[in-house]
Amino acid sequence: MGSAVERMDDLVKEYLIYRGFTSTLKHLDSEIKADKEKGFRVDKIIDQLQQFIQSYDLSALKDYWGYLDRKLFCRLEDVYRPTINKLRTSLFRYYLVYTVQSNRMEKTQEFFQKQALELQGQPEWRDWFILPFVPAPEQNHVFSPYFSRQWADTFLVSLHNFLISPLPVLLSFDSEVQKSFGLQEENEALRQMLFALQVEPRPKKDEEMVHHKLPSYVQNMDRLGDTELDLVSSQRNVSLATPSRNFFSTFLPQGRRAPGKTPQGAGSSPTQASMGRRDAAANQPVKTKDPPLSKDSKITSSVGGASDQPTSHSRQRRHQDHEKERKELLSKPLAQNTEKRGESSETDPHPEGANDTADSPTSHARVVGEASGLVEQPFIKLSQEEYGEHHSSIMHCRVDCSGRRVASLDVDGVIKVWSCNPLMQTKATIMSKSPLLSLEWATKPDRLLLLGSGVGTVRLYDTEAKKNLYEMAIDDAHPRILSLACSPSGTSFVCSAAAHGARTSSLTEGGSRVSAPASGQLLLWDTKTVKQQFSLEPGPVAINCTAFNHNGNLLVTGAADGVIRLFDMQRYESAMSWKAHDGEVYSVEFSYDENTVFSIGEDGKFIQWNIHRCGVKQSEYSLPQDATGPFVLSGYSGYKQVQVPRGRLFAFDSEGQHVLTCSSNGGLIYRLNEGENGLESVLPLGGHKAPVVTVDWCTAMDCGICLTASMDGKIKLSTLLAQKS
Repeated sequence: MGSAVERMDDLVKEYLIYRGFTSTLKHLDSEIKADKEKGFRVDKIIDQLQQFIQSYDLSALKDYWGYLDRKLFCRLEDVYRPTINKLRTSLFRYYLVYTVQSNRMEKTQEFFQKQALELQGQPEWRDWFILPFVPAPEQNHVFSPYFSRQWADTFLVSLHNFLISPLPVLLSFDSEVQKSFGLQEENEALRQMLFALQVEPRPKKDEEMVHHKLPSYVQNMDRLGDTELDLVSSQRNVSLATPSRNFFSTFLPQGRRAPGKTPQGAGSSPTQASMGRRDAAANQPVKTKDPPLSKDSKITSSVGGASDQPTSHSRQRRHQDHEKERKELLSKPLAQNTEKRGESSETDPHPEGANDTADSPTSHARVVGEASGLVEQPFIKLSQEEYGEHHSSIMHCRVDCSGRRVASLDVDGVIKVWSCNPLMQTKATIMSKSPLLSLEWATKPDRLLLLGSGVGTVRLYDTEAKKNLYEMAIDDAHPRILSLACSPSGTSFVCSAAAHGARTSSLTEGGSRVSAPASGQLLLWDTKTVKQQFSLEPGPVAINCTAFNHNGNLLVTGAADGVIRLFDMQRYESAMSWKAHDGEVYSVEFSYDENTVFSIGEDGKFIQWNIHRCGVKQSEYSLPQDATGPFVLSGYSGYKQVQVPRGRLFAFDSEGQHVLTCSSNGGLIYRLNEGENGLESVLPLGGHKAPVVTVDWCTAMDCGICLTASMDGKIKLSTLLAQKS
């Protein structure tokens, strides 16, 4: 209780300093020094009462009780008044008993002389007026109970418990925090138990195999050989436009199936199903005009699938056939199944068919590799939830540093603040009359949001109090707030303002840009004083994206002229700059070790830059257009919506070895490899029906949370479990 009061005093002082109420702060300090309530510490209050009793100071005892009555007891409901009177009576009796036990009869008589007028009309004191004249009151049947140690201890405990209960509402936060922490620990323990139950033990034979949960359209089949599953996978990708209820009946005659359907898992060969699943996932779908597989191989797969207990010879023969078929398929040229989006002619390395087969949570433990070896996936997708409170395309979606709250902004200017752990629940809805273009969480305290508008203002919004704390006017000449970044210390934030026309230049139907970038400026603001500190000098160009390093000493920016600039925030000047992309820089972030900077530009390139050697590329990767933008959503009757990137286009895991990017139907997680290997796709998250325009990856919790937000207003929250090698 005492610690809660001290903590609240510090918070109130901090608030008064923040508001500039210096005179109120002085009065508060002076009253705290003369505080008679002992900071609401009950043990100190009882000690003070006992000191008055032991010093026989009746006047001070009465005054102190009257003070407690005025400050605490009078605020309680009337139902507590009889209890307060009983405690006051017991306190005075405790004083009298102490004077008798210490042989100070003059103090006993003094009590009745001073209190006679007040007590003579009260029936509970009628028998106590003879106390000074009783020779041995501890042996009298009326007074003996009050001279026992049990009565004294009971009275002190009762008084202690009663003084704890009448707390101000402001101090109840301590118990609420403890309760919240307890619930979070319990939820985390239950979550870990759930994870342990979901991870199945793997059987170890001659070589380690990983069994996978097959999609629903395969689970209902008796058994499929590897060749049949490859054929179905290739045919399925072509026939997505005309789905059929009896999909497999088109390609698999009834005579091809195993005779007699057995219960699931009882008669099927898990090894064969696993190998067939792996082949279908490892190979890209091919067009139907490719030469069909040999008849002998089909017969071999069908016979092998129909055998319930194959001999070791047949198993070895089937394994050889699998390896032969795998080599044949890998040797074939992959079908260039491309779809032009805008002006992009790059091939999407992950067709819809491949994403669909990997969309069940348990199937993400898939094995990647060829016949030479098996490599385990780094993440397992445990669950995927959807937040659907928005009704238009998302621009920004950011999770706070605690990993418990998310703020999302759509193109209609509606902001939703919602919890993502342990339950998904909307906490606040912010409606803005002016258009909003940028959003960022403050670092300290993390309940505050920075909101940048299109009319030259930045708002500081308290998500718990659900109100605006400040609204800052930035610059009339540059009214569009394109980017916000709060320093890790929480004392300042960077604001990128641009003139009209920035990032709103005309777009062709293909999504290409045809106008030059507009002018802009980069400003540093103090969070506490709400005043502009410095104007950084990137040149008269609009800054699209900004990011601090871990301690706030460095700031990296990406501009509309394709230049990346690195600022020294201790000197408030540009340390270096270099031409990074042909076109605008859409998104920029520091690497995990902060020795490099990653950027995505309008040219569709994902580049890693060495910040110790200005303009030197450390790695360069090519991404499809649906990962870099502009994003295109096509509908019926020729409807087409084009959205220029505004939010974060990529995010790293806790160790900086994997990166999450956008795609046409969900997020994609890549492994960052050195050298020529480049990006290696390890896990498609999927789940979306429209292009994903911004992502975020929170690793504050034990299990990583990936956020993917799309143009249809849906936000997918995918919970990942990292598999440590």
